[in-house]
Amino acid sequence: MICVIFNDVKDKQIEKLIKEEGIRQKKVVNLIASENYVSKDVLEALGSVLTNKYAEGYPGARYYGGNQIADKVENLCKQRALELFGLDETEWAVNVQPLSGSPANVAVYLALVEPGQKIMGMELAHGGHLTHGHKVSITGKIWKQVPYGVDKDTEVLNYDKLRELATKEKPKLIVAGFTAYPRIIDFKKFRDIADSCDALLMVDMSHFAGLVAGQTYPSPFEYADVVTTTVHKTLRGPRSAMIFSKKDARGLNQKIDKAVFPGMQGGPHLNQIAAVAVTLKEAKSPAFKTYARQVIKNAKILAGELSKLGWRIISGGTDSHLILVDTWQDGAGVSGREASVKLEKAGIIVNMNTIPFDTRSPMDPSGIRLGTAAEATRGKKEADMIKIARKIDGVLRK
Repeated sequence: MICVIFNDVKDKQIEKLIKEEGIRQKKVVNLIASENYVSKDVLEALGSVLTNKYAEGYPGARYYGGNQIADKVENLCKQRALELFGLDETEWAVNVQPLSGSPANVAVYLALVEPGQKIMGMELAHGGHLTHGHKVSITGKIWKQVPYGVDKDTEVLNYDKLRELATKEKPKLIVAGFTAYPRIIDFKKFRDIADSCDALLMVDMSHFAGLVAGQTYPSPFEYADVVTTTVHKTLRGPRSAMIFSKKDARGLNQKIDKAVFPGMQGGPHLNQIAAVAVTLKEAKSPAFKTYARQVIKNAKILAGELSKLGWRIISGGTDSHLILVDTWQDGAGVSGREASVKLEKAGIIVNMNTIPFDTRSPMDPSGIRLGTAAEATRGKKEADMIKIARKIDGVLRK
């Protein structure tokens, strides 16, 4: 499923470019793990008259007049977000105003962690995100990252070592989440580790939120204090983000609301919030659960077939939509950049990616990252994954 709406745009240059992008999207195999295809309803909400309304503030407390409908849109979006993940509104709050994932994460730190305090997050080269405290990100400039990684032998998280690190460093906040870690995270163990050093636990579920909604990946909400997520990956929505926080005596949700507005942002993008609301309704359907199951099936088949063909799969496989492949294989293969370029010429879109303990540069690393969410949206199933794996193998071995 790819939905592209072509209206009669007067700006012919932009109309031409939009059409060209629509054509490009239709003709490629999209294995970008952080991309997906939205429905026509989501696109229509994004292009609606809601984009004309400025709604600075929160429902019932706006700084401009004329926001009666805006309040209803935002409140409906919040209600659907809580319902999708089975959350009680007396126990959890959600902020749907963040413009994307990075500012959502920054808002949480701004609200809950004093400048200079420690954030314990997954090392970028091992599968973490820039906003988990990496030095090139503002999160690494304002706060001090305590990086953790995977075990060198197994390439999966070693929770005993994580506990030792947390006990030694005593971070204010621990981030559980990833952009290139294919395995299930044990949220209970992270909770225990956070409790052992009196840290807050934040889960960044941006990559696997749709899998949680589809009940194919464990939910973090039983254990986390705060959960952030984007909407455009496995949730199959627009570029946007949400912040969930526990309601208790600590006042986490009030602090986070103030950090989002007025701390970081001005007026929210109402058209975007409406599109998120549409996405959340779609994700609550039985069809979406079927989709989420297919995403996982496809990833396991793709990883397994690539392994049979001789490619080393990081950690030996995947539990999610995401696969990390060592294409360099100690110089016997191709670099991640070369692999990405070769595959794009053959109509397969991936991204180059570092692998754990990579000896190569991040700009030309040893691996590629694959994801199955977008192609599952287009109806691809297990047999298609086998064909894709064989095509990848053929391209990279030329």
